[in-house]
Amino acid sequence: MRGALKSRRSMGGWVWALPPVAGLALVFLYPLFLVVQQSFRPDSGGTSVQPYRDVFASEAFREALGTTVWLAAGSTAGCLVLGFALALVIAFVPFPGGKAVAKFIDVFLSFPSFLITLALLFVYGQVGMANGLWTDVTGAATGPFQFLSTPWGVLLAEITYFTPFVMRPLLAAFSQIDTAQLEVASSLGARPWRIVRQIVLPEALPALAAGGSLVLVMCLNEFGIVLFTGAKGVTTLPMLVYGKAILESDYPGACVVAVVNVLISVGLYGVYRAVSRRAGA
Repeated sequence: MRGALKSRRSMGGWVWALPPVAGLALVFLYPLFLVVQQSFRPDSGGTSVQPYRDVFASEAFREALGTTVWLAAGSTAGCLVLGFALALVIAFVPFPGGKAVAKFIDVFLSFPSFLITLALLFVYGQVGMANGLWTDVTGAATGPFQFLSTPWGVLLAEITYFTPFVMRPLLAAFSQIDTAQLEVASSLGARPWRIVRQIVLPEALPALAAGGSLVLVMCLNEFGIVLFTGAKGVTTLPMLVYGKAILESDYPGACVVAVVNVLISVGLYGVYRAVSRRAGA
């Protein structure tokens, strides 16, 4: 009797699981399968690994891969440092409007990336407010702020946009720290940096790992920021997919780059999960 009930419950679980699994397969897995399939079909016809050979042998792919990696790594490092510092101030330094700033971070997470890039263009673009003020005051033909059209502009935009993704888990972790420990350490003469290093930082490491890994994966796949900054000579893997598919009509090559991008992202996520399990996060 119990065996029959367990069997029915098991069957009921499968029935309820089938609709979301079918929806996931239709919306995500099937298009991904088509991309992988197209990456093995050169324009000459048939099935071959020639598209992979052509892409891996091209200088454009190697440059795009290198640019993607260093931008993602640099943005992640910047977000970790800036996010940790800002989260410390918001969590442990009382100031008027601190709670409003913390709530704004939650709202900021819903902003599209191109909106932040447009804001930076309005301020530091070639015809932005900063350059306009400079030309008005000095009478020069152009302003000095031209970095947004360089890789450093992309780096600044990504750090600006993705830092709250590090701050959010950090603020949640800081809220769990017993402030009595900080007060006791301070009363015993410990300096602020020592308190941060010995008490706050160990508690924040899992949150830093979670936020940093999320930012790293998102930066690897970021398209809107690179496109809207209009940075010359900055081609990442997503931009290379766009160029091959839309501008060159090289669909097998675009699919090859997309597959590589997906594999890198999934691999990084697997590494993050392994590190999280070892850290007990």
